[in-house]
Amino acid sequence: MAQTMCPGQDTAFWKPGDIFEVKCGNCGYEMEFFKDDAQRRCKNCGQRVANPKLNLGCAQWCEHAAKCLGYDPKAQKADAGQESLVERLLAAMRGHFGNDQRRIAHALAVLDAAERIMAQAGGEPKVILAAAILHDVGVTEGERLHGSNAGRYQEKYGPAIAERLMKELGLDENTRDHVGRIIANHHSAKDIDTPEFRVVWDADWLVNIPEEYPDKTPEELAALINKVFKTDPGRKLALTTLAGVADPS
Repeated sequence: MAQTMCPGQDTAFWKPGDIFEVKCGNCGYEMEFFKDDAQRRCKNCGQRVANPKLNLGCAQWCEHAAKCLGYDPKAQKADAGQESLVERLLAAMRGHFGNDQRRIAHALAVLDAAERIMAQAGGEPKVILAAAILHDVGVTEGERLHGSNAGRYQEKYGPAIAERLMKELGLDENTRDHVGRIIANHHSAKDIDTPEFRVVWDADWLVNIPEEYPDKTPEELAALINKVFKTDPGRKLALTTLAGVADPS
């Protein structure tokens, strides 16, 4: 029998005020929070912002809260080593893109989405976070050599650039290889289907859909989401936030 989602985490039971806006204390960017988000990363500057209205309901005492939420609500701080790695990866990504704020903002948005999806879908955090931050680094070579930011050039040139950046940061070979394979497939999905790849795939789609399909109706968006998303949490998040589906079960 399929496990029923806890009503506290099921958005069908949420009230309008359970999704709200919070200003980043570092740059003032308006961030969207869900009531059960312990913290979010600002899409504009990358700063972590704590949820000032954190409402976990039964998760505060339920013994299954960590499994349900993907983190322990009684210990909300991110793992220090993981957070340190993310900050170093972000610095490397920013150094690579230089003044290209559009690419930097996109990487931050995909990282934010990946963190949210990963909390429910699982996967190896180190691989997911590195791939989310570095997935588009091949764009610079595509534009330099071909005058194009096409996905095939991102997949062709991205893995080698990411390998160099990750090696400089001391990431292990297995992680570098996995991240490289995700980057080599993040537009085509032809040669990989790991849990980590599916999370990054969905995170990238979640960020790209509003820009690439601005004129689609909610019904058309729902059909697209159901077709392309690879994780159940990613699909539900996209249906809720992009297509306005109240109960994406």
